[in-house]
Amino acid sequence: MSPTRPDHAAAAEARPESLLTVLIALGANLLIAVAKTFAAALTGAASMVAEAAHSWADTGNEVFLYIAARRSTKPADPRHPYGYGRDAYVWSLFAAFGLFTIGAGVSIMHGIQELLDPEPADRFVISYIVLGIAFVLEGTSFLQATRQSKREATASHRDLLDHVMSTSDPTLRAVFFEDAAALIGLVIAFAGILAHQITGSATPDAVGSILVGVLLAVVAILLIRQNRRFLVGVAIDPELRAAALQRLLAHPSIAQITYLHIEYVGPGRVFLVVAVDLAGDTPEHEVAVTLNAIEDELAASPRVAWAVLTLSRPGAPALDPADPADPLRG
Repeated sequence: MSPTRPDHAAAAEARPESLLTVLIALGANLLIAVAKTFAAALTGAASMVAEAAHSWADTGNEVFLYIAARRSTKPADPRHPYGYGRDAYVWSLFAAFGLFTIGAGVSIMHGIQELLDPEPADRFVISYIVLGIAFVLEGTSFLQATRQSKREATASHRDLLDHVMSTSDPTLRAVFFEDAAALIGLVIAFAGILAHQITGSATPDAVGSILVGVLLAVVAILLIRQNRRFLVGVAIDPELRAAALQRLLAHPSIAQITYLHIEYVGPGRVFLVVAVDLAGDTPEHEVAVTLNAIEDELAASPRVAWAVLTLSRPGAPALDPADPADPLRG
């Protein structure tokens, strides 16, 4: 049975909301990075230096995420029959490594250096003003990511964090967690600078810088892990698989399904393999026509990158929609 490729007109359309989320984050982080850099130069606060490194890392990351969002929508071609969806995970992985090496690395190293050789800081008001502006801009970006995540989570019948962790869209996950880390980092930086001002000691400020770095490292490792999973290949979760199985069984030409494999090949895009028994006593010469017709129906969805249907092996047991999660069978 020849695999069927969908009409990629719909599939090639950019995911406008994810792209908007990335662009908002890019603009916010660029403005914040410039402001924090000036504030760090004027005040000498270690936490502000860490925050500047964090924001410059985030700005670079958003460029990678923009590339990820754009390249993953390229249509399939003979060399890439499943399309370019997994490009999103490659570029998102680059972004996560950047967050780890630049954001976390610089913040931790600068904090340690400040502990070993503390430098005086002044003009604390400038730091507070910049942190306040950054909080508003980061909050705006985070609200956009949260709105998109909530809408998708509701449609998928998941809670918010579960959806963000398991979504096949790495750009949404990256912006959500990076913005959340940025807001927490701003609170840590404010506390460190305030303690520095009150006590006259640079130690709280240096500790704040290290804590910001550790926070970024944790987020980066989480993002690296998730992108690696999707690059290696991850099947959809049991609930979505059960829903897909029920939808397939509702097709009038399908009597039962004995094998089902659904694997993500990009954000919101899957590769689907199904072994079926056809309804009725279909003549042999019509089997290929019927299977191809079902493949075409499946491939019409922009969420299906590739669909392959074949006949079940004789005597193969049917899959139960109520219990479809046997890992050895799909």
